[in-house]
Amino acid sequence: MRERVRGRWGRIAPAAVLLLWPPAGALAAEAAQEGGGIISLDLSLVVQVVNFLVLLLILWKLLYRPLVAKMEERTAAIKKSLDEAERARAEARRELEENMAKLRQAYAEAQAIREAARKEAADEQRKLIEAARAEAQRLVEGARAQLEADVRRARDELRREVGDLATAVAEKLIRKSLRDEDHRRIVAEAVRALEGRPA
Repeated sequence: MRERVRGRWGRIAPAAVLLLWPPAGALAAEAAQEGGGIISLDLSLVVQVVNFLVLLLILWKLLYRPLVAKMEERTAAIKKSLDEAERARAEARRELEENMAKLRQAYAEAQAIREAARKEAADEQRKLIEAARAEAQRLVEGARAQLEADVRRARDELRREVGDLATAVAEKLIRKSLRDEDHRRIVAEAVRALEGRPA
């Protein structure tokens, strides 16, 4: 870039010297009237060279150095901006990876919570089913015990009734002399009485 600026200033400087320094232009015009070319090897050439060097020095101090400094400053600013953009891109990439890792971790935790809740619900359901079965078993056993007690009570009552009936039959048999037919009839009556049928 410096070479390009130097080349541009190298072409502009001689023309600027001729335009900005009227004595040099006047000397060149005077030399042209005398019959020589634009450049003559006399004092005007020395003045032109001095003028050119002074202009070059002024341009160097006032334009070229600040321009180069400004261009270097601009290059440094661009480089700094590119470095900052690269750092920001790397930071954004890192944050994206962190966020993705956090998202994966949150998803895994949600899966674990869901599995734990599902397992807990299954355990609770199993406990409720076991409790219902135990309650049903208890009710069945209670009903069986009640039924057995009722059967025992009915058997005891039946035994008492049969005893009473046998006693009554025996009394009847004793009171009268029985023939075979009477005996069969009394037994049949006793059986009907046991079955709950009228005699």
